Parts: sequence; C-alpha cells; structure tokens
Amino acid sequence: MGLKIIIDLVHSHASNNVIDGINKFDGTDHSFSHAGDRGYHSGWDSMLFDYTKYEVKRFLLSNLAWFLDEYKIDGFRFDAVTSILYHHHGIGYSFSGGYSEYFGLQTDLDGIIYLMLANTLIHKIRPGAITIAEDVSGFPTLCRTIRDGGIGFDYRLGMFLPDMWIKTLKEVPDENWSMGHLVHSLTNRRWKEKVVSYAESHDQAIVGDKTMSMRLFEEEIYHGMDRRSQPSLMVGRGVALHKMIRLITFSLGGESYLNFMGNEFGHPEWIDFPREGNNNSYHYCRRQWNLKYNKDLRFG
Repeated sequence: MGLKIIIDLVHSHASNNVIDGINKFDGTDHSFSHAGDRGYHSGWDSMLFDYTKYEVKRFLLSNLAWFLDEYKIDGFRFDAVTSILYHHHGIGYSFSGGYSEYFGLQTDLDGIIYLMLANTLIHKIRPGAITIAEDVSGFPTLCRTIRDGGIGFDYRLGMFLPDMWIKTLKEVPDENWSMGHLVHSLTNRRWKEKVVSYAESHDQAIVGDKTMSMRLFEEEIYHGMDRRSQPSLMVGRGVALHKMIRLITFSLGGESYLNFMGNEFGHPEWIDFPREGNNNSYHYCRRQWNLKYNKDLRFG
C-alpha cells in the first residue's frame, strides 16, 4: 500500500531499573554505562550508554538489525540525539547557534561515531530505510551523508516549530502575528538537510500542557462547538487559525509533515498516563475519536 513503518528508538539512555533492566547487569555501575555520575542522566533518572565499549555498540547495533530483520520495519526516529552528541547531554544548556557550542571538548566523539555506524548499518541492511534525528541543538552535518563527513540521518525533526507556535499562541495576540517572523521560522534550516515539520508536539498533545485547540478556543471548546448554533467569534476564528497553522507548517516547514494523533481535527485534551500527579487516573489516557465523527460538532 506504499506505507512505511517507522518506530521510535531510544538508544540515548536506558532505564535505571536494576530488577528487570540492564543497569548493573554484572553487578557494577558501568556494565553498559559510564561509571559514577557520568553514567547517570539527572534530568531523566536514567543510565547513559558508554559508546566506547565494544559490547555497547554490538548491543545497540544488533538491536537495529533485529528490528529491521525480524519486524521488517522501514526506519527509526532516534530519540534524544542531543544527549548522544554532547558530554553535557543538553542538561541545563541553551543553544544559541554558535559553532563553538557544537565542536569542542563538550562534543562526544564516541557518540557521534556510534550514530554514524548506526546509520551506515541501517542503510546497508535496508537501502530504502528512513532515519530521523530528534536533536534540539541544531548540530551541523547531522543529515549529511557519511561520505560528505556527516552523521548520515535522512531527516531532522523540526522541534523548534511546535515550540514556536505554542509560544506565539501564548504570548502574541493573533492580530499582531508577524508573517515575516513566521515564514522565517518555518524556512530557517540548514542547507540540504531535510526536515520533518509539525505544528503540535507531544509537549502539548501528551504530557499535560494545553493543546493547540485548547489555546485557541479556551473554555468555549466545551460548549461552543455545536454546529446547530451560531459559532462565537472565538470559535470561528480559532477554527480558521487552527487550519491555517497546519497549512503553513505543512507548506513551508520542511520536506515532510508529522501529525500528532488528534491534531488533524483539533482534539481538545492531552493524553496523560496514570501517575501520582493525577491520582493514577485513566480519565485522560485516551483519544476522543468520537468527537471527529460526531456530525453535530465542529471537530469533524
């Protein structure tokens, strides 16, 4: 049917769980990770791989080959590539775009070599496979070929774009939006690097912030979406802006487009898994697909 299956891959860090994970697999704190604080990610409470070790590279590369061979998948979206590229893992670090931030003692050459090996192996096993890098730093050459001295990814995930949209929605009234700023933000990317653009990310769609539609409709999302009544100015304007945001992102943001589930019809609420912060509730642990198919509502 012409469809490709791409899975989210986490080779940047691993669970800190000792009971059923690989942490302290041989009884030490440096079986697959670095020893001491260097092997621990304080922001994620997870262990960090030591890419200098032959066993680690073999473990991770064989994992790639296994998915390609056993499940016949067509590619990977590499999670948290920033953490692999730098010794500081991006923790508390704000990237401004200067080249001194990318190349220096903070750069993890072993991590970069691993990513080059991974892309080489993937494209050798499956020549048509797609690899996508999730990197917040804007590392140069990330999506250039290995032959050109790059790291070999096919696409970069345009993480700045959904952050730009939510910041704009939060801070700037829509009548004051600058088209020049929006177009520059959507088209500002490295030469010859293909970008996956998207308008709404998991930060709004999954982990508890307001979704884009919630920002646009506010409280009227609960009682102003009935087609049988005249839409309010906020609902009418919100529907139009939601469509235009997606259209301009799709048109200018890159060479491909990612849709987070529900964004295509303006899903009102986020997905939140049962946890201590919500009293282990399953209330938000679903997508309300019925809204899209309800002909009386403006979501369809």
